[in-house]
Amino acid sequence: MKNADQDLLLAIDNGTQSVRALLFDLQGNILAKSRVELEPYRASHPGWAEQDVEYYWRGVCNACQQLWLEIGDDRQRIAGMALTTQRATVVNLDASGEPLRPAITWLDQRRAPELPPVGYGWDALFKLVGQAGMVRYFRREAESNWIRLQQPDIWARTHKYLLLSGYLSYKLCGQYVDSSGCQVGYIPFDYRHQRWATRLSWKWPATGIGPAQLPALCPPGSLLGRVSQQAARETGLPAGLPIIAAAADKACEIIGSGCLGPEVGAISYGTTATVNTTSGKYLEAIPRLPAYPAAIPGAYCTEIQVFRGFWMVNWFKQQFGTPEVEEARRIGVAPEVLFDRLLEGIPAGSMGLVLQPYWTPGVKVPAPEAKGAIVGFGDVHTRGHIYRAILEGLAYALREGAERIEKRSGARITSLRVSGGGSQSDRVMQVTADVFGLPAERPHTYETSGLGAAIDAAVGLGCYPDFATAVANMTRPGRRFEPDPANRALYEQLYQQVYRKMYGRLSPLYQAIQRITGYPAP
Repeated sequence: MKNADQDLLLAIDNGTQSVRALLFDLQGNILAKSRVELEPYRASHPGWAEQDVEYYWRGVCNACQQLWLEIGDDRQRIAGMALTTQRATVVNLDASGEPLRPAITWLDQRRAPELPPVGYGWDALFKLVGQAGMVRYFRREAESNWIRLQQPDIWARTHKYLLLSGYLSYKLCGQYVDSSGCQVGYIPFDYRHQRWATRLSWKWPATGIGPAQLPALCPPGSLLGRVSQQAARETGLPAGLPIIAAAADKACEIIGSGCLGPEVGAISYGTTATVNTTSGKYLEAIPRLPAYPAAIPGAYCTEIQVFRGFWMVNWFKQQFGTPEVEEARRIGVAPEVLFDRLLEGIPAGSMGLVLQPYWTPGVKVPAPEAKGAIVGFGDVHTRGHIYRAILEGLAYALREGAERIEKRSGARITSLRVSGGGSQSDRVMQVTADVFGLPAERPHTYETSGLGAAIDAAVGLGCYPDFATAVANMTRPGRRFEPDPANRALYEQLYQQVYRKMYGRLSPLYQAIQRITGYPAP
């Protein structure tokens, strides 16, 4: 329980591009913030994406120290803190708590080589129930299998195998503990019951991870630990400050956007673009792909991903945006401001240019062999048409995901809350509203993942009696974008008659490309 004079909440948000320290009041307003840019990854081999483990901790320390310069004595008003991080980035620690190798980030595309049978009769059972392919995919994607096969000496010395959230929690409180809401990855986690898998689960032999290598789990909104003396010296955080369990960044974005039920679609235009709803029951939007833990204990995120979704805008900026980048640097504005100008005079539908955004293969939607496509080129098309087609293609893919969620849940999505970097563009918001045919709202703050973590902290500290009350008091909609009737009608035809048919028509060609070139690796 907080003291009366402690009325502020600290959220640490360690994303892919930056780590941010955010100070919120109990109405969800940001009073102060600091941001430390991160190099997303380093690649010593094609397809690898690694980062120095301690680099993340230094980022947290620097972000906190910068925040103190801004708020001064208000540091003593902080009642508690919560942590949210990028998902599925893994860390190996030795018995002294020191990193054994760089972290493998969620962007990494390596796969484990040919694996020995799971054994114990599991392989025969997988084949009998038609799940052999799914298990094979799970095992090849599990970073633990790559490490134990390619770096057995490191695996033999791995005392703890943690997600980034678990590592930063350890650095903050000195204990191997993590939130159950952060467990998204190829690990022995029981998503339905939001706990580690039972000892008889196939996931243990399939990953090679032992129960003792994993941290203790706490549900979101509960006490995770307290800031240790060592962490206090390095970060400037008050020693003993309560750390409340939150959840992974996407889950925190959802409650930070005010989405508590299945009727509100939470769209995130981040490096990975997602559409989510919150459900009180376990619901796999795609069969055999789990519903991830929500930032509310016992609730679930029904999620569809477009892997490297808004990353494509960065790709466009790097490949085609040199004039805007240089001008933006000269006049002191963000390049995205000038990219929006590219869309001036480009009509809805990009004059027949339609993009399928599967430039990095997924698991089920699309299948692992999928590649991206842009169809409909003509001599009238410019960079601006390509840019708009990227935005429209992402919106099409997310709409398709939302329809899958609706079909599985039986609940209709009636409005959208849009967060992530792309939500700051009015044109992106309008395209989203037009493609979905639904009103699209920005949350009142851009920092929705940090706000979601602060909401967890507010409930855990007793500032609010429950999540519904906390969300009602700390979130509210910002600007609302209504669908344009003419654009909506055009997009409906393109979506139904062109976009939804593209993958099926192109899939044989993708498979032929994979067979001929070996890319992407099966």
